[in-house]
Amino acid sequence: MISPAEAAPDAAIVILAGGMASRLPGKLEREIGGEPLLVRVFERLGGRWPIAIAARGGFPPELDERLACPVVIDRWPGAGPLGALVSAAGALRAPRIFAVAGDLPLIERTALERLDAAWTPQDEAVVYRHDGRLEPLAALYDRAALLREGFALLREGKGAMQALIERLRSRIISGDDRWFLNVNTPEDLLRACAAPPKGTP
Repeated sequence: MISPAEAAPDAAIVILAGGMASRLPGKLEREIGGEPLLVRVFERLGGRWPIAIAARGGFPPELDERLACPVVIDRWPGAGPLGALVSAAGALRAPRIFAVAGDLPLIERTALERLDAAWTPQDEAVVYRHDGRLEPLAALYDRAALLREGFALLREGKGAMQALIERLRSRIISGDDRWFLNVNTPEDLLRACAAPPKGTP
């Protein structure tokens, strides 16, 4: 028998994996610690909330078979992460959506648990700030508010995630600096591969 919690999760995770990766083609398939980057992110976040991946299309079979979750195709492939996130939110039913960039190899489920713990009923978003910048792709959103303001921004031809944060009742918190290393270049990939395990001095 399915419990109420299993039938209606309080949140779902959307991993954004549809970027063009012009500076590092095929980056989500590049290996870190012996596993593809996207698989690494997927496995580090799994276990509590259901996961969906937002993408421009399918993945190579050898990658796809390791991603045991739905893939939501971006309805606005030219609108950046906002279009992909709105597409995924429209396909899901959980009342809250975690947005996570697919190129964050050091992200951990702890990062999502901290966002969840900071959430209050008045919030429409809880977002990390790192190095003086907001991290809208390491954030938790109210699904209804995300769809409302996200659709409005897309109709206006605005695709910036920063604009979404500004339109929502957003709570800003801090997190572990390690979580926000994103892989955009070969140098970033090398840094991720060399990163010591958590807790290493």
